[in-house]
Amino acid sequence: MTTGFFWDERTFWHGGGNYAGMLPVGGLVQPMNGGLPESPETKRRLRNLIAVTGLEADLAMTGAPPATQEDLRRIHPASYLSEFNTLSDANGGELGRRTPFGPGGYELAALSAGLAKAAVAAVLSGQMTNAYALSRPPGHHCLPDWPNGFCLLANIPVALESARAANPGLRVAVLDWDVHHGNGTEAIYYDRADTLTISIHQDRNYPMDSGHFADRGTGAGAGFNLNIPLPAGCGHTAYLAAMDRLALPAIRAFDPDLIVVACGFDAAANDPLGRMLAHQDTFRAMTDRVMALAADLCDSKLVLVHEGGYSETYVPFCGHAVLQQMSGSQITAADPFGDVFHLRQPDARFDTYLDGVISDMAAALG
Repeated sequence: MTTGFFWDERTFWHGGGNYAGMLPVGGLVQPMNGGLPESPETKRRLRNLIAVTGLEADLAMTGAPPATQEDLRRIHPASYLSEFNTLSDANGGELGRRTPFGPGGYELAALSAGLAKAAVAAVLSGQMTNAYALSRPPGHHCLPDWPNGFCLLANIPVALESARAANPGLRVAVLDWDVHHGNGTEAIYYDRADTLTISIHQDRNYPMDSGHFADRGTGAGAGFNLNIPLPAGCGHTAYLAAMDRLALPAIRAFDPDLIVVACGFDAAANDPLGRMLAHQDTFRAMTDRVMALAADLCDSKLVLVHEGGYSETYVPFCGHAVLQQMSGSQITAADPFGDVFHLRQPDARFDTYLDGVISDMAAALG
């Protein structure tokens, strides 16, 4: 088995503007070190950890060229790309909501999308069994002409439509386990039957007005979108139940040629932008389940594309577990918060309530 790891140091140089957490600096909002929660260190420290443990020796470490204009225009209108490029050349700026960028931000976002594109192409060609794209900036919130939630280009759709240019009729299931709703990916494929989009997320976190279970797609896409909104406080058991009883059966029924995971680690128990209680073993177990399904359905063709996750201390350990599982490596990085986060799991009463929530969704799907 060959597992690709697509990364580029330059993506860590993407700048997040003059923010203090989620607030623009100004008035009574004092500047702070680090700026936006979407910082380079969560990704750089993941890259560093796999180097220090030696896991990188069990991965095919590689870069990729940026996505081309042709690639980007399959998703984004020329007017949006032109405005983005102009601001980028003029010293940076901000588009949409919470999507600031510095000089060269356009080129860095295109590089991020290019990593996802190359990972998909390598897996579809059989060059790699599976692959992980350490994309930054992320992409799952980005609409064709309106970026939001730190996302400037729709990395996964750009990658998929590039693949479809060479493989018409390609059927893809996109599973998003970022703690926030994957509203951008949903919007792009909402009326299409060739892409199943599934989002497991904290209910009414971000965006607060999207991600509803009743939103199933429209037109040709009716039934090909599935939102699994979970109440705040869900942990390991709830996430695996959502996978086993909702997400994975839907993917099996769709029978895709490729599975892509929008891989956010912000459902972890100490993430500043989520209120969930997942931990390293949660992400390892979800990866194991989706790998087994990919082996059954599509010759193990699986790509994970990095999205959110804002704990600089914990994202690297969650990512390491995922990459170890994908590659079959024996090299581990023990969870430094394992005892604490296992103790924080919901008690039996909450698990019973969550079982009812998931059961109601499963019954509604028939």
